[in-house]
Amino acid sequence: MEHQKILEKRTLLVIILTVITMFLEIFYGFVTHSMALLADGFHMGTHAFALGITFLAYFLSRKFADSDLFLNGTEKIKTLAAYTSSIFLGLTGIGIIIESVLKFINPIPIIFSDAILIALIGLIVNILSILIMKGKHVHLHLDKCEHNHHHEEEHEDSNFKSAYLHILADVLTSILAIVALILCKFLHVTYFDPCIGILGGIVIIKWSYGLLKDTVRVLLDMKC
Repeated sequence: MEHQKILEKRTLLVIILTVITMFLEIFYGFVTHSMALLADGFHMGTHAFALGITFLAYFLSRKFADSDLFLNGTEKIKTLAAYTSSIFLGLTGIGIIIESVLKFINPIPIIFSDAILIALIGLIVNILSILIMKGKHVHLHLDKCEHNHHHEEEHEDSNFKSAYLHILADVLTSILAIVALILCKFLHVTYFDPCIGILGGIVIIKWSYGLLKDTVRVLLDMKC
């Protein structure tokens, strides 16, 4: 339980960093008219929301650990949190793709220097978040066919996995945003920006689908 408190504190710290960076990227995304930067900023918003769900799940599972309201304990609160996070993340990926397609139809000039600077700041924050969260080992490819005595570990990993993979996805989208902006600036071809936005949306949807399948198996006690 003490270890879970540590995870709560780490998650809260990452949430604070993420929210600050989110507002910064969205603001400058609108100012500089960068779809890639807006995509990264809005995705960081879903990332902050997902981390909030992770934090709440840890808090509730610890608070009600000794409650008789839950017949089989509170571990599935964490899995339910990861399931919910995956749904919102998938919806965000779809939204990013739609906005990027609209950007193809109605392109807007981009102020590249400012956009690149803010994207770099976002990447630094994401890397810092990974360093904060990496203290706990997480199995990113859990075997859902393991015996029942491993289920408790799976539930915990599902919740932490949702938070950790959100951060990894943010690192990826930040890198993609930087690449898009650099290509647009030096090759003078603006369509790289919405292309990267679409690519980022696809990656987010793919990650969301994978986590959704994993958490559904645990929530429904499905066999392989």
